[in-house]
Amino acid sequence: MKSPAYSQFFEAVPVRDHIMQILGQGGELCYLIEGTERAVLIDGLVGAGSLKNYVREMTDLPVTLILTHGHLDHTGAAWEYGSCYIHPDDIALLYSPRHCSVKSRFEFARMEGPLCTHQADSLCEADIIPPVPVMTYPLYDGDLIDLGGLTLEAVGVPGHTFGTLVFLDCRDRILFSGDACNINTLLGMPGCAPIETYLDSLHHLKTFEAEYDVMYGGHGRNTVDKSIVDDAIAMCERILAGTDDAEPAVSMDGTPVFYGSAHLPNYMPACGGLANIQYSKDNLLSSQTKKYMPEDTPVIPGSKK
Repeated sequence: MKSPAYSQFFEAVPVRDHIMQILGQGGELCYLIEGTERAVLIDGLVGAGSLKNYVREMTDLPVTLILTHGHLDHTGAAWEYGSCYIHPDDIALLYSPRHCSVKSRFEFARMEGPLCTHQADSLCEADIIPPVPVMTYPLYDGDLIDLGGLTLEAVGVPGHTFGTLVFLDCRDRILFSGDACNINTLLGMPGCAPIETYLDSLHHLKTFEAEYDVMYGGHGRNTVDKSIVDDAIAMCERILAGTDDAEPAVSMDGTPVFYGSAHLPNYMPACGGLANIQYSKDNLLSSQTKKYMPEDTPVIPGSKK
């Protein structure tokens, strides 16, 4: 894989000779992976600057965009490529005004935070890729993606969103985990699955633990130890039992939520372990929760509606 030229919008670091980690303006991450016949881009950042052109500097192979989930900081390149693979449960998120509008994505790209280390001082709304109609292809738990000499397996982990997927690279023993399980797993926003569903998802993910050594996530450039899955399971169990810290907080959408553990400034749980979970007390049990539909009916950009 070739190294790209300097970009004001992106910064790339090799993970392997055929895997590149790419940092976006809001501290979000995506991954370019080459096989012998094709390449995939796991996630598409927020859409600040042309990620498609940046990726083309690194590989001459045909590139397919696959998404871990439908949030705005992971789907930006979909508006450039015009097609992507995504779990059908997250298509409504992809097109919702909250996640596709230029304004929302510009605001995310300009947010300050410890992970936002490559922000362009001159970034303006004109740098944000505008939304367009996108051909969405379904991707499900258990699907295999053959790149030639390297195969990725999609693993469903509903929680952060109902359609959340992670991608397992057995050859390199890496799990590309998106936002499925990290030190600050957000389950307190519209479109998040209930804690009970997430707990089932984590048990499903745990069945793959012998097949990878490290996790690369959607935020935070360092690897994450796979023991975080056990920590997240324990945190879910405490939340469902009502024995967690239930520390009050406010979600990114401005709604009241709670954290399973009091946390340090970097969201690491004060109770120990690696996993902290933000959640809503109205979204605990699977039987009480419906899958996400945005308040505003999604309007496909460019349509007459």
